[in-house]
Amino acid sequence: MTDTDRCKSMMLEFDGIFFDYSRQRATVDTVSKLFKLAEEAHLKQKVNSMFNGEHINSTENRSVLHVALRASKDATINSDGKNVVPDVWQVLDKIKEFSDKVRNGSWVGATGKALTNVVAIGIGGSFLGPLFVHTALQTDSEASKLAGGRQLRFLANVDPVDVARNISGLDPETTLVVVVSKTFTTAETMLNARTLREWISSALGPQAVSKHMVAVSTNLKLVEKFGIDPNNAFAFWDWVGGRYSVCSAVGVLPLSLQYGFSVIEKFLAGARSIDQHFHSAPFESNIPVLLGLLSVWNVSFLGYPARAILPYTQALEKLAPHIQQVSMESNGKGVSIDGVRLPFEAGEIDFGEPGTNGQHSFYQLIHQGRVIPCDFIGIVKSQQPVYLKDEVVNNHDELMSNFFAQPDALAYGKTPEQLQSENVAPHLVPHKTFTGNRPSLSLLLPSLDAYRIGQLLAIYEHRIAVEGFVWGINSFDQWGVELGKSLASQVRKQLHASRKKGESVEGFNFSTTKLLTRYLEASADVPSEPTTLLPKI
Repeated sequence: MTDTDRCKSMMLEFDGIFFDYSRQRATVDTVSKLFKLAEEAHLKQKVNSMFNGEHINSTENRSVLHVALRASKDATINSDGKNVVPDVWQVLDKIKEFSDKVRNGSWVGATGKALTNVVAIGIGGSFLGPLFVHTALQTDSEASKLAGGRQLRFLANVDPVDVARNISGLDPETTLVVVVSKTFTTAETMLNARTLREWISSALGPQAVSKHMVAVSTNLKLVEKFGIDPNNAFAFWDWVGGRYSVCSAVGVLPLSLQYGFSVIEKFLAGARSIDQHFHSAPFESNIPVLLGLLSVWNVSFLGYPARAILPYTQALEKLAPHIQQVSMESNGKGVSIDGVRLPFEAGEIDFGEPGTNGQHSFYQLIHQGRVIPCDFIGIVKSQQPVYLKDEVVNNHDELMSNFFAQPDALAYGKTPEQLQSENVAPHLVPHKTFTGNRPSLSLLLPSLDAYRIGQLLAIYEHRIAVEGFVWGINSFDQWGVELGKSLASQVRKQLHASRKKGESVEGFNFSTTKLLTRYLEASADVPSEPTTLLPKI
């Protein structure tokens, strides 16, 4: 850190975002070797292949084109020889028209009341990304004004407690439900959708469903069979992976209903600016490329399996859970794209909390336990500034004091000699020693509005792609979620047979048999032919 030339070479700026990776455990030589590694891994060609719509998701034979979701209207991005951008904008225009109607009161519910509450039903990528953006926009001055008098909630978990929480305090008369499922077959999502369909129809009659429920799906037959008018279904495409779908109707529809399309258009523009930067900037000044290469360095060479995402703003409290999915579902692979077992460690364990909350939680481990590389994300101007007379600093300055101090604390630590010079009791010296030399990087954004939120999303999406391209894995499939699903279907059949016909538990190992039997015996009061019961809260 005393080498000014080295530090200067590890700082760069793009569109007001300042990126500093001088606190990584890397020399200038390390970075140049990482660029050579990127060359060997054909990183530039792989990035171009993604933007050109080639089927880089080889196990599912699909293009990977979430960048097309935020492309400008006049752009050309091909998949299978067809420019997909007009299709994207057809859906975006439809979302604008529909959300404008709902927001201005020209689309009303079955009883003629305006629909001021939205419940979006979806799980995984149909939930975490939109929730991150919604949470970040709630305290933005422009967005919060436009959301006045409206509520947006996300129902993801099939747990009835989540259902109860999401309909608590809502009136079916003023509620619009958005069902998000590409195939309209996802078990948890569809059970939740049927539950809210019953909540609406029991209060307003079955005919009300078409006015109070819309869909984001590609399966129009099942949408219609469910009772939703196919004209009120908003499409997305096979070349959009679930965790990369925030910029599709999956996120844009519920977010536009809450904040208006104009705000969400700025979010898409922010993501687009990073797409262009990632695609065109040389590696030496390319933020997502550098972030990705440094992650490969930390994981595969230095052997650090985890990464902490530490935004110093409460508005980004849902960033880490979203990136956790994008990263761990994308790069949680043990074989190469050719199906060969990897001879090195890949993938990261992602977690995080906003500062300063995390400091009073898990930073102890980061400072004196395991080495965990950290991403510090700071914002120059708070969304909601507070100034108190006679305070030494304002609230945001207090927060940002920690943003600047924590990376240095990790980098420098505190030596036994320093402690001794401070007359610390000898028996406490080992306990108060900080080893230092713990890597971090800092991203400083000028503000946090819709545009900057879009940029932050795209930076992390492309960083994760870079890691996968260098590791030689397929970051765009997720077969790991399938096995648990198929085993759960066997359990579902057993629960049905035991509840309805009194059949004993069979076909499972001793442990699962014992647990299932215990569960069934302890919940024997569940009726075998229940009448409809909805949450009361």
